Amino acid sequence: MGHREDLLEGAKRCLLEKGYARTTARDIVAASGANLASIGYHYGSKDALMRKAFIASCEEWGASVSEVPGADEAVTAGAEPLERFAAFWDKVLQRLATEREFIAAQVEVLGLLPRDEALREAIGEALPEGGEGLVALFEGVPDTEVDAESARVVGSFYQALLTGLMVQSLINPDVMPSGRDLATALRRVTAGEVLGQPKGDGA
Repeated sequence: MGHREDLLEGAKRCLLEKGYARTTARDIVAASGANLASIGYHYGSKDALMRKAFIASCEEWGASVSEVPGADEAVTAGAEPLERFAAFWDKVLQRLATEREFIAAQVEVLGLLPRDEALREAIGEALPEGGEGLVALFEGVPDTEVDAESARVVGSFYQALLTGLMVQSLINPDVMPSGRDLATALRRVTAGEVLGQPKGDGA
């Protein structure tokens, strides 16, 4: 790898080990083996490099969710939609349970967004593609087969659910829902049976 790639890999390591805001340019240099001047040459600034590292880490994490073993028996073309939904969220939840440094970095960045316009804009540009990728993952199709409306509506739903689960996993990891719990909740909400009975049938 060249210095540009080395710096990006070093910044991604620092993101996990030190967090977004606490990482310094010298930390990245130490982690990458590159020199201090190369940060400005290749990325313009340390902050620009950290933004790139954060987005790259998110993309890599999302792409690797499908590689988690287990629950694959339900992820077939013939499975019921809620079975597929439950199976894929079980894969995501496995990752949340074992990659707390990554999740902590995600939640840290959420708190920085109101005060960091450049970071907010960078993530905002990547957000639609992230929603598209989640829809493609859950449907088992290439990204190119996901239409814009599905990415906007369903992708936003998946992103909201994922963000909430990340936060919950840091606050109280011992009471996380399972994929089946999430599927059951979705079924009950859409059926009007949140309280265990059809809406309007109560006394």
